[in-house]
Amino acid sequence: MWIGEADKAFIRGNFIALKEPAIGGVAAQRIPEVIRSVSEMLADIEKNGLDAVLKYSRKLDGWTGNDVEISHAELAQTGDRLPPALREALGVGAERTRLFALEQRKRLTDFETEVLPGVVVGQKYIPVPRVGAYLPAGRFPILASAFMTVGVAKAAGVPSVIACTPPTSPTGGHPAVLHAAYLAGVDRAFAIGGVQALAAMAFGLLGEQPVDILVGAGNAYVTEAKRQLFGRVGIDLLAGPSEVAVIADESADPELVAADLLGQAEHGPQSPASLVTTSASLGGEVIGHIEKQLETLATRDIAGPAWRDFGTVYVADDRETAVEITDLLAPEHLEIQTVDDNYYHENLKNYGSIFLGPWSTVAYSDKGISGTNHVLPTGGGARSSAGLSVARFLKPLTFQRVEREATPQLARYVSEISAFEGMEAHKVTAMLRLNRFNR
Repeated sequence: MWIGEADKAFIRGNFIALKEPAIGGVAAQRIPEVIRSVSEMLADIEKNGLDAVLKYSRKLDGWTGNDVEISHAELAQTGDRLPPALREALGVGAERTRLFALEQRKRLTDFETEVLPGVVVGQKYIPVPRVGAYLPAGRFPILASAFMTVGVAKAAGVPSVIACTPPTSPTGGHPAVLHAAYLAGVDRAFAIGGVQALAAMAFGLLGEQPVDILVGAGNAYVTEAKRQLFGRVGIDLLAGPSEVAVIADESADPELVAADLLGQAEHGPQSPASLVTTSASLGGEVIGHIEKQLETLATRDIAGPAWRDFGTVYVADDRETAVEITDLLAPEHLEIQTVDDNYYHENLKNYGSIFLGPWSTVAYSDKGISGTNHVLPTGGGARSSAGLSVARFLKPLTFQRVEREATPQLARYVSEISAFEGMEAHKVTAMLRLNRFNR
């Protein structure tokens, strides 16, 4: 997430870089050994079924248990092992994410309309039957992932949502991750991690039919598995390292801006963070605050390399240029801290989710407390697509109903086009109806 030499030609205004990335570009996602390993694992699991799934669970995750499924009774008790304050926070996050998804669902409405006498067309939204959610529990157990995937799918009306999460002990999964899944309304949950988890859900090895869509973030192996399984099943998106950009002017608090940039950089050492500002002095202050905050930040070994290798600071001459730069960056998360936030909100086009004003921060969404979804496009994907929402779990199915009297207004045009294309059978289907109408 940076402005390379080729990109500069597309920015009409003037700008300078106060900080360039040490590495830059998009973090490598397709590593040959990862691609090869995932291909071999998927082929093995497709051929040998659950036995292969358990083999990889024992080898890669140290699994020693028998039944990988967490029963509903066990799920219901997961909260007993958590601090009361965390249980309360998770309950709030699950409910607010669900409410936002339900509001989205209300606005996806069925319709039908008569486009000409005797021709009625329309659309109705049908939830997909089965969803498989992957809930990561690696370096950081991202507890709100269940709200964004399981919970939103259930809000869409998906009848069957199963979830897999890596075992964090020889016989069980992470209790907080599982409790979040329980609050989100998961139907069945399994302590299976990595490629084997996605394969088990996609191939129908868990006592269910194969899922229709796989959702949820993971490491490079999980992402590659989703890529290779796409087509056999649907997916949400191929997410890379988490990203953040902040647009700020001289009115912004440099300490807040610095904290918010580091807040996403700590996701991983390849997570880009970018400041786009119209104030060179603010840019310099933010850099200083980042260096100061890194001195005491508990995750500085992650956030520090991310900022060094992928962090950028761009100073634009005006707000129009700031918009051009940011639309080229197309960040996953975008914060606006200026005297005219509405201008940016009205003019920006490429971002996963936007956070307006100094009182907003990406963390509010990341943890599910503001309600919007945090499964968002990265690596420039926001130029062409949006993040996960209730709409992804709904199929907008179209229909048409044609009455006899409308036949002349349809058949003669279809006949003409089909004849030109050389598609005789298409022409016949229309002409048979026209001939019957004329008789």
